[in-house]
Amino acid sequence: MNLLEEPMHPGKVLKELYLDPLDMGAIAFARRLGVPRTRIERLVNGVTGMTPDTALRIARALNTTPAYWMNMQTNFDMAAAAKEVDVSGIEPLVAA
Repeated sequence: MNLLEEPMHPGKVLKELYLDPLDMGAIAFARRLGVPRTRIERLVNGVTGMTPDTALRIARALNTTPAYWMNMQTNFDMAAAAKEVDVSGIEPLVAA
């Protein structure tokens, strides 16, 4: 299994690659971003997904890009949907 097949939730990446090495908890990070603590707590616990607003704030604080965080969320969502959505009955369209 690799990250392309099982992408990590952006909240897990935030916690493991950024907050843990900075020895910073979700509450302190939320304060720094100017958002409710529950937003970051729910994100790092995988309860909610990354929003554009949160991506902009995190990118600024961590010197990354908003696209980095939003692409991570999209990849996570697509992998989850691919496991749930059955498209086998859909015939591809072919141009005449």
